[in-house]
Amino acid sequence: MTRPYPLKPYPPVIVNAAITGMIPLRSHTPYLPLTEDEIVRDAIACHKAGAAVVHLHVRDEESTPCYKAERYRRIIRRIRQECDAVLSVSTSGRVFQELEKRTEVLFLEGAEKPDLASLTTGSFNFPSQANVNPPDTISRIAEIMRDRGIKPEIEVFDSGMLNYAKYLDKKLKLPKPLYLNLFFGSVGGIPGRLEDVAYLAGGLPDGSLWSAAGFGRFQLPVNVMGLVAGSGVRVGLEDNVYYDYEKKQLAANAQFVERIVRIARELGREVATAQEARRFLGIPSGA
Repeated sequence: MTRPYPLKPYPPVIVNAAITGMIPLRSHTPYLPLTEDEIVRDAIACHKAGAAVVHLHVRDEESTPCYKAERYRRIIRRIRQECDAVLSVSTSGRVFQELEKRTEVLFLEGAEKPDLASLTTGSFNFPSQANVNPPDTISRIAEIMRDRGIKPEIEVFDSGMLNYAKYLDKKLKLPKPLYLNLFFGSVGGIPGRLEDVAYLAGGLPDGSLWSAAGFGRFQLPVNVMGLVAGSGVRVGLEDNVYYDYEKKQLAANAQFVERIVRIARELGREVATAQEARRFLGIPSGA
């Protein structure tokens, strides 16, 4: 039997900061980064606070979700001029359905090429919107990532998506180790109880790395479960805008990172640097 943590030493935990998303608005929180300058500023602040990975979405001049590679290009270039964070981009089907739009960002080159990109392995209902991912679209996005040398950040909202991720891996031989964000607490997905986290995490392929992400009030308790048992945690305003359970205190992205870093160290677990995260994930330095 494998010795459990902490009988065997904890590896450094990967903190992933999802700083903007597609849904939050300035009316929800004044701390949401929407402009190019704001996104760059928040990404650097989160990295300095301890986030090895920054998950990026971009917005247009009206602050609506945008897929344009040119917007990602400028933001990625500016962040990399200031820090060595592992950068992930979105290929979400929540707003854009056309394959060409969803994958435009994957064709960036050189220093502006992303390290990671989201790959949602099924369709999913958010409270007011569907994230539609037909099988052929999922496969094609994964193939483009594989051919472009961009590691999938596999997003799993229920057990069927985990099963499909395994199927996709068998079919396409995705780069190892697999890196999965396990999401809990949305009304259309798996709840955020201890047994739910254990169930999904227990079904992962051997050698996988996984981050625990919770929506709304579930963010902090799910994050803590990830600190105790997982490879990483995902925090940020994409998933939750409040610092407290009572929804009285709005948070900035760096506050979420600072809190989870503090809790990790109280638990005796160090936080991965960007270079350590690259090594764990199998991403070359300077990718």
